[in-house]
Amino acid sequence: MNKFLKAIATLIGLIIGAGVLGLPYVFMQGGYLTGVVVLVLIGFLVIMMNLYLGEITLRTKGIHQLPGYVEKYLGKKGKFFMCISLMITVYGALTGYLIGEGQAWSALLGIKPFFPMLIFFILMAIIIYKGLKLIEILEYYLNIIVVGILVIISIVALFFIEPSNYTGFQASNLLIPYGVALFALAGAAAIPDLKIELGNEVKKLKKVIFIGSLIPLVIYLLFATAVVGVTGLDTSQVATIALGEYLGSYMVFMGNLFAVFTMTTSFMVLGLALVWMYHFDYKMKKIFAWGLTLVFPLAIALSGFASFVQVLAITGTFAGGIEGIMIVLTHRAAQKKTERKPEYQIKNRFWLTTLMIGVYLFGMIYTLYILFF
Repeated sequence: MNKFLKAIATLIGLIIGAGVLGLPYVFMQGGYLTGVVVLVLIGFLVIMMNLYLGEITLRTKGIHQLPGYVEKYLGKKGKFFMCISLMITVYGALTGYLIGEGQAWSALLGIKPFFPMLIFFILMAIIIYKGLKLIEILEYYLNIIVVGILVIISIVALFFIEPSNYTGFQASNLLIPYGVALFALAGAAAIPDLKIELGNEVKKLKKVIFIGSLIPLVIYLLFATAVVGVTGLDTSQVATIALGEYLGSYMVFMGNLFAVFTMTTSFMVLGLALVWMYHFDYKMKKIFAWGLTLVFPLAIALSGFASFVQVLAITGTFAGGIEGIMIVLTHRAAQKKTERKPEYQIKNRFWLTTLMIGVYLFGMIYTLYILFF
């Protein structure tokens, strides 16, 4: 398996996660065409943000995670905000994946969610402690299974579509799919790892980022279109539940199997990213970094906090918003304070970076208004 394919698999593995299971629900709530427009626009912004971060890593000497890169160019205050964003993203996602894994295995085996969730947690803890090499091997094959199952589910569902389930564009609902879409497409935490994986083939990083970011966007559009077309107003927060009710027990099996594999790949990559942040950027011993990464998601998962879609939307809006703003600002600074000539560079267009920051800020402010007023 060559480095190029491994790197693409790493990025796809991080991006395709539990977020895809929530997309059909917010597409239905906001209007199908509204969801399509929002997902495509967010997809464009995320691809640009990922390319910015790739360039930042290439302009910087040494190994860092996101907070380390931000600190180099924006100082300790920038690092603080980046850490907040990364921790919200990772802890929120890991918590959701733990809960989701318990529910998926519960549906498959007919047992209570607690025990499979605990077994999954122990297995993931061992794999994350073993590090990147084991994760690379597992992730490559799991991603093939994940993409394969998702495509099969989508194609099968296309044959049962009812066109009347597709609702139109509603501008007033643009922010309904926003947070979940941003969560579903988030993958920046994997990009510093891509630089390490590519090694002497780092000149391919731009192509890896573009392909690895675009494939999940296309698959998400296909999946959301298929599910909404079948389940319509009955679309569930975890999309495969309602889909199984419409298409039969075999779809319940395939849907839950997909959920198991996709959350597993994302859990591994995100967990490792946070361990590395604590280890490399905060000089924490690996055993303590590992423990700090895993203890909070388990505690929160056991406490039973919020609904699936609410967790995705809030996590995506705030963590994704802060992360996006910090990456844009860091990219500007890195082009002025570069430590080395990068293998590629993206022209800094003022109108685009201002638009990106504006979208992220508006999303956070609006969500705060909805939550508290």
